[in-house]
Amino acid sequence: MTAALSLHDLRKSFGAMSIIRGVSLDIENGERHAIIGPNGAGKSTLFHLTSGRIRPTSGEVSLHGERITGLPPFEINRRGLSRSFQITNIFPKLSVYENLRCATLWSLGHKYAFWRSINGLRDVRERSQWLMEQIGLTGRRDVPAGVLTYAEQRALEIGVTIGGGADVIMLDEPTAGMNNSETEQAVALIRKVTEGKTLVMVEHDMSVVFNLADRISVLVYGKIIATDTPDRIRENAEVREAYLGQASHQ
Repeated sequence: MTAALSLHDLRKSFGAMSIIRGVSLDIENGERHAIIGPNGAGKSTLFHLTSGRIRPTSGEVSLHGERITGLPPFEINRRGLSRSFQITNIFPKLSVYENLRCATLWSLGHKYAFWRSINGLRDVRERSQWLMEQIGLTGRRDVPAGVLTYAEQRALEIGVTIGGGADVIMLDEPTAGMNNSETEQAVALIRKVTEGKTLVMVEHDMSVVFNLADRISVLVYGKIIATDTPDRIRENAEVREAYLGQASHQ
């Protein structure tokens, strides 16, 4: 079977500084895959390379067997990969409903047309309403996104991320800054909205990682040192060493 997402010898340098140093990884269709590692390991850079935000120095990224290396982010999104960001990335002055509506338009086949009112698009209304129900924000429909609580904003961003119908979802630290109760709700939400999809996430909270992930990859100094099931990663001596800050450059 063709992997949902495949990275082959991916590398990124900024001047003389090598950040990603030959990452190869296949993520299967329907898999929930976590990427973990110490601060500065290159996790967000790897996300940026995969989603087209920055270009790799060398190597390839493939989505469902098709090369997407070097494509702009909007093209990658239209081919079925969507991502969230470490810092909440929503339209603060638009309402919850309007944010979600923006996310659905292209996937439902609607392009800009000055003669047609967006309010008359029934499929967009229905899809946006469904998304609000999925993320638990129906009661906040007309509230500007900028005044939502932090946890609500993160839920909205997840809704925007899945709104375009992508089947590969990348979440960058989706529970960062949340308390225990908010984290539990976020995990339940992620599990629900990514059902049947491929999930790739960067996450520091190990309880979230071990609760959600089918497999885990550990990134240290720009290299993957292990990819395995949660139980095996938990017992991996090299992984424990890396998290104790004793890993050395290879």
